Amino acid sequence: MGRRAKAPRTPQPKETKMKAWSQITHYAALDWARDHHDIVMVDRSGAIVTEFRIPHSTEGWKDFRSRLAPFPDLAIAVETNQGPAVEQMAAAGLQIYPVNPRSAKHYRDRKRPSGVKNDRIDAWSLADALRVDGHGWRPLVPEDPLVAELRILCRDEVSLIELRTSLVAQLRYTLHRYYPAALEAFEDWTYPTCWDFLVQYPTPGILAAAGPRKWRAWLTSHKFHFPAANEKRYEVFARATELQGCAATVAAKSLTAVSLAKVLRTLEAQLRDFRRQIADRFEKHPDHALFGSLPGAGPKMAPRLLSELGADRTRFPSADVLQCYAGTAPISYQSGQTDRTLMRRACNLELRQAVHIWASLSMRKSAWAYAYYLKHRKDGQSHSCALRCLGQRWLNILWKMWQSHTCYDPDLHQKNQLKHGSWVLKLETENTR
Repeated sequence: MGRRAKAPRTPQPKETKMKAWSQITHYAALDWARDHHDIVMVDRSGAIVTEFRIPHSTEGWKDFRSRLAPFPDLAIAVETNQGPAVEQMAAAGLQIYPVNPRSAKHYRDRKRPSGVKNDRIDAWSLADALRVDGHGWRPLVPEDPLVAELRILCRDEVSLIELRTSLVAQLRYTLHRYYPAALEAFEDWTYPTCWDFLVQYPTPGILAAAGPRKWRAWLTSHKFHFPAANEKRYEVFARATELQGCAATVAAKSLTAVSLAKVLRTLEAQLRDFRRQIADRFEKHPDHALFGSLPGAGPKMAPRLLSELGADRTRFPSADVLQCYAGTAPISYQSGQTDRTLMRRACNLELRQAVHIWASLSMRKSAWAYAYYLKHRKDGQSHSCALRCLGQRWLNILWKMWQSHTCYDPDLHQKNQLKHGSWVLKLETENTR
């Protein structure tokens, strides 16, 4: 096999020059809220230099900048890595250190083991933690705007899909109350044609009165072309009124069902628009060919994976770091006679979900991936655990591709498996016999 295809190199985002830790003389923390923020600053000795509260407003952030202006060698910690407060601090040119909320809680407990909690204590304990431990923390690096926009679009798309799932569940419950024939006739209520059916025939009585000729015309016009399935639907339509609700229930619930169907229509149109926007941003990114080459990723998962990894190659210095960040790497718990391996909970949940779905889809495109999954299932692992193991292996491959700007080449991958005598290749051979 020939040389691997090279993906275009990603232009690194323009970074604000970070001060060396030895240059930092003051340490602050911002405890954020929706309408106000508390700030505490300490010096190298741990003494409080200033503390104040600002409203989340234009005037409040002007006051924030003016109060911190006398301290040019300042680092600031916050319990998040995104959001309006982080954007305002970044615009002010501050060196920001995001902290995991769970870590922030333990820093507060270190200062107040009694359990006392308020916004000022949260800010003070985090500022002092930055002073003591901040030399080992990673500062927030300015991000490529294209990646940031793509990630927001992808995450919001997932939120809309979850909203659609919730609305479909409500719709199915509503139909169960007054229109069981509709549930029997159509199984997948995420399919827009089912919503069209409900708008056309909102009650069992209207459906029964339409008659076989109109039923046949409607099914044909909406591309239901399987005769056996349609014959069963005709039988269901003919007895649509047998298990319907009472007159009051039908009158009220039919209005609810049609309303939900119309909302789902609108939501589906918005999802299509989101996907067009995502595809446009994805195509503009230099790494689109790299992520697009991943087996099973396709037009939906490839943009999500790209947006969560980003463009900064220094962010994940090894595959292990990426696997921990994505939640596929397990954690060990050892205490006395107890020694267990547990699923990692503290991770990027959006990336973990994307890797889980990608691993599942990859089995349709990659023989070795399917064989690897089957091996873990035969070893007694659950479906989800086997997919995490497969995702762990895929991330090891993706990290190497990402670092070398190289697209996935299945032939080269198989050649490497042969070269190193991979046990996965043996599984693949056994599975194809």
